[in-house]
Amino acid sequence: MSTSPALDRAEPVPLPANIQSVQPGGGKCYAIELAWGRIRRSWLKTFRRAYVRRMAERRRGPAGAIPPGAPHEILDPRDLKYCRNRCECAWDAADDPFRWRDKLPFARWGLAELQLFGWPLLAATVALCFAPWPWSLGAIVPGVVLALVVYFFRDPPRHVPTGPHVVVAPADGKVVEIARLDHDEFCDGPAIKIGIFLSIFNVHINRAPLASRVIELRYAPGEFLNALDPESAIRNENMWIGLETDEPPHRRYWVRQISGAIARRIVCDLRPGESIPKGHKFGMIKLGSRTELVLPAENLELAIQLGDNIKAGTTVVGRFRDQQAASFKA
Repeated sequence: MSTSPALDRAEPVPLPANIQSVQPGGGKCYAIELAWGRIRRSWLKTFRRAYVRRMAERRRGPAGAIPPGAPHEILDPRDLKYCRNRCECAWDAADDPFRWRDKLPFARWGLAELQLFGWPLLAATVALCFAPWPWSLGAIVPGVVLALVVYFFRDPPRHVPTGPHVVVAPADGKVVEIARLDHDEFCDGPAIKIGIFLSIFNVHINRAPLASRVIELRYAPGEFLNALDPESAIRNENMWIGLETDEPPHRRYWVRQISGAIARRIVCDLRPGESIPKGHKFGMIKLGSRTELVLPAENLELAIQLGDNIKAGTTVVGRFRDQQAASFKA
C-alpha cells in the first residue's frame, strides 16, 4: 500500500489587513450588534464593576482591557463573538456564563438576525391573530416569514464519523462540481475540487472536513452573482481558508466560502495557527450559496458523486487509502 511523503509543516500566515472581524463584509444587523456591544460594555463598566473585575481575573491570554489585535475592550465572552479571529484571549467553559448559548439549536452567529427580525414578526403575528375577521388571516404572512427565519438559522446536532483520514463535508447542500486540478499551489500537487451548492433551505453552518491547523485566510470582496453561475466562484465575495491536517503526512487542503445573490454575509471565526477538530463549526454563509473543498488527489478515494445531497460534518466525502482510512467507524 502506497504512502504519501510527509510535507514540511507550514508556517501560519498573519491575517490580512482586510479581515478586521469574523464577518469582514459587514452588514446592517452586524452594525446594530456592534453598536449594542458598545452600549453593553459602557453599562457593565458603570454598574457592574465587580463583574468586570471578576471576568478580567478569569480571562486567559494577554492581559489588558484591550488585548493585542482586539478592536475594543474584551469584558466578557460576548465581546469575542466578532473578533475572536484577531485576539487570543478566552475563558474556560466553567468561567463562561454564556456557554449555554452554544447549546441553542440556532447558529450563534445568527442570533442577532433572529432577534431583530423574529420579535417584530412574532409581535405582528400575535397582533393580527386578535384582529377582527378577515384581517386576522393576515397573521399567516408574518407567521410564515417568522418560521422561515427560524428555519434558516437552525443548527441541528451532527454525529461526526471517526477516523483521522476520513474526510467529511464542509457544508450542507448538493454536489454540483467534482473536478480534477492538474496542480494546486497550496496542495502542492494534483488536487480534486468539490463544489457544493447551498440553497436557502439548507443548514448554512460550515464545518471542518478534517482535524486541522489553520494556515492562512484570504478575504476577497466581490459581486453577488447567483451561486449556480460558474462565474460566481471567481467573481463573488469569498473567504479562502488554507488548512493542514494534524495527522501525518500533514496534507494541505483548502475550503472556500462563496457568497451568492441572496447570501451576502460570510462568517469565519478561524485564527491562523489554531488547531480545530474534525466537524468543528468555523463559520457560516448566511442564507446559503456555495462552498468549495479542494483536497490533494494522491491516494484520495472519493465517496460522493455529482448530484449527491450531503450534510456538513456527517457525510463522508472521501478517505485517504494510504492511512488505512477505510476502517473508519461511523
